[in-house]
Amino acid sequence: MAIPTPHIGCSEQGVIAETVLLPGDPLRAKFIADTFLEDVVQFNTVRNMFGYTGTYKGKKISVMGSGMGIPSIGIYSYELIHFYGVKNLIRIGSCGSIREDVKIRDVIIGMGACTNSNYAAQYELPGTYAPIASWDLLNKAVNVANEKGIEVKVGNILSSDTFYDAQKDSWKKWSAMGVMGIEMEAAALYMNAAYAGVNALCILTVSDSLVTHEVTSAEERQNTFTQMMEIALELA
Repeated sequence: MAIPTPHIGCSEQGVIAETVLLPGDPLRAKFIADTFLEDVVQFNTVRNMFGYTGTYKGKKISVMGSGMGIPSIGIYSYELIHFYGVKNLIRIGSCGSIREDVKIRDVIIGMGACTNSNYAAQYELPGTYAPIASWDLLNKAVNVANEKGIEVKVGNILSSDTFYDAQKDSWKKWSAMGVMGIEMEAAALYMNAAYAGVNALCILTVSDSLVTHEVTSAEERQNTFTQMMEIALELA
């Protein structure tokens, strides 16, 4: 397969930076490009999954929406890695808290990503694979957060295939194992990166709580979760 790929309309190598921030929401990608980047060029509009390249403090960085769910980020991250030469992929998304000590708007860095997905079956491994973040990115992200005075929680998250789960209390079993929050993408990103020998990290902001039933609005999720954006940009 040559570029442009079926899902990314960029037809030139070098337009997409080696480091890409991946919010799930394409409008969050636009917000980041408009708010933080200079000399911005839009490289993708296919399926309205907006992608932009610009500079942040003189460093070339790209940001692109990745959609919802493991299949979606699986496609976009694969194409970015294998067809556009991306080396560092940083997911910046939202999650639901499943622990009382993880509050609304807390920032979580996903050290590991449990999953109920069958995504790892493609690798035909003789056991259960544990998707984890790249240590280099994880370590640097924690240092950046400390330098900026942003409190972060580092630990295990769950990448779930189901948003509306028929087993209403299944999250309590994950919580009992120390999992902090539920999202829908990181495990596939970590697996794609590991298999290709590149770096990946997931930074999340808690948008709602299954424990307290607090929620944030769609507009808040799109435009106000800036601490994780700042960590990711400084990391990049």
